[in-house]
Amino acid sequence: MEYNRYRRNSRQIRVGSRSVGGDAPITVQSMTNVSSGDFDALCRQIKALEAEGCDIVRMTVPDDEAVRNLARLKEAGLSIPIVADIHFNFRLAVESAAAGADKIRINPGNIGGEDRVRAVVAACRRAGIPIRIGVNGGSLEKELLAKYGAPLPEALAESAMGHIRLLEKYDFYDTIVAVKSSDVRTMIAANRLLAERCDYPLHLGVTEAGTHRLGTLRSAAGIGSLLCDGIGDTIRVSLTDDPVKEVREGKAILRSLGLDPQSAIRVVSCPTCGRTKIDMIAIATELEEKLSRIETRRPLTVAVMGCAVNGPGEAREADIGIAGGDGEALLFRRGEILGKLPEEELIKRLIEEVRRLAE
Repeated sequence: MEYNRYRRNSRQIRVGSRSVGGDAPITVQSMTNVSSGDFDALCRQIKALEAEGCDIVRMTVPDDEAVRNLARLKEAGLSIPIVADIHFNFRLAVESAAAGADKIRINPGNIGGEDRVRAVVAACRRAGIPIRIGVNGGSLEKELLAKYGAPLPEALAESAMGHIRLLEKYDFYDTIVAVKSSDVRTMIAANRLLAERCDYPLHLGVTEAGTHRLGTLRSAAGIGSLLCDGIGDTIRVSLTDDPVKEVREGKAILRSLGLDPQSAIRVVSCPTCGRTKIDMIAIATELEEKLSRIETRRPLTVAVMGCAVNGPGEAREADIGIAGGDGEALLFRRGEILGKLPEEELIKRLIEEVRRLAE
């Protein structure tokens, strides 16, 4: 993957059937939002997430019933790695590791004293699973808040490094680190600082990002900026919505940057202008939806341009494309015009051409 030429060099860690970090593909995560005490609901939601393309799923483990359901999920043969999300109660982390969790997520700052962190480390070492350190503005240590006056990027990065050193003190290095904030700029700056200070895989996300539209925009700005820097090994788009939408939007972010190896067809389309004489918006929307179902052996770019003035030239790198006219469009491949098509045949012909190129 071309991206790996300038990607941050992080160590690679195994999470169940997935690798995170190094040259492994960037994974997309989500989290269940049904009760962890409802096994059937958990099972349905995790299967739906996996069907959408989720790579790793996290579930909250607030009590013993949740630990039992975690064990049942693993016994049910679900292939997607499951992360146990623990707050405050170190015993639940220890029991989740024994129950088959593929990773334990803790904030060492709210799990208790060093002896409790040591117990979690020992349990994860026995189970052969990693720990994800989670740091955010709401859980910063009091001394760091006093030092910096607010949850600034420097405070978040310093907190994360402190937790990393604590795990290293007990010879534990299978660690993934997440530094999040609801402020996009803070999240970006904190992760840039952390990327310079350690080689652990980084989990990216804007916490409390909001509802679908605004949450997606904030996540795309934060996660996308860091990915363009070559920073980030696994991501979550946190939305106040159905977790399936988190996966869908996470995949879309990766796809927009050419980082989704499972979605190799990229549709580019112009914003239209007064020269447009075909129904560009409907054509591009329908084409994008239909092409998402086609598998291809190599990356393909499909261009949908509104007019013949600049279309073939601007999209000359496209594998196949159209440039609209008045009720018709030019069909072109790599800038070479192949002929004209009536508007009603555009989608059908483009899909045929894509299928041919995808073989």
